[in-house]
Amino acid sequence: MAEFDRLTEASDRIDLAFVERERTPREVIEVGIQLHIAGVSLLNTKQSLERLGVKHSRTAIHNWVQKTDVQPSSDAEPNHIAVDETVIQLNAERYWLYAAVNPKTNQFLHVQLFQTRTTDRTLLFFRELSEKIPVEQATFLVDAAHHLNDTLTRLGLRFHVRRHGNRNAVERVFRRVKRHTPSFSNTFSNATVPAAESWLQTFAVWWNHCQT
Repeated sequence: MAEFDRLTEASDRIDLAFVERERTPREVIEVGIQLHIAGVSLLNTKQSLERLGVKHSRTAIHNWVQKTDVQPSSDAEPNHIAVDETVIQLNAERYWLYAAVNPKTNQFLHVQLFQTRTTDRTLLFFRELSEKIPVEQATFLVDAAHHLNDTLTRLGLRFHVRRHGNRNAVERVFRRVKRHTPSFSNTFSNATVPAAESWLQTFAVWWNHCQT
């Protein structure tokens, strides 16, 4: 049990409402999720749980991660918000991972996966972000992409076009996302869109805690 305590102390308590339908103890499921989103492969996660006396298939562990259905949350009211997107290869198709990051803390504020990079999708991203945190007084740090600039202008939000400085926070976070993803070097294989987005959102929650 001491092993479980050390692992669980270092991360946020993930919402495990689905555990009521599981026979496996909550602590075991939480450790399995935390190991996998921290970059441990499903096979190695399975072996780690076995060393703790728990036997579960890789499929079961994968399903736990998908069922968490979480999004990063924050009580912060940042003065600056860095926003960018990066390409994620999902099987044979390209998707766009949008992320808003607090450059002061390097924490995710919001993440979302879209199949297209359009003004309409960008508008949806900013509207969902504004439902989570106050953005009216913040200055957004973006690159020169038209869909970002046009959307922020349409919403009446302040922004600065920057290629360096604080905006690099989101690029640093993207590099860590790609480094920690066990199933891609920018690629998810044999995964559905909801499964990939669920993994990315769960990773964002874990990442945020690591920055505190």
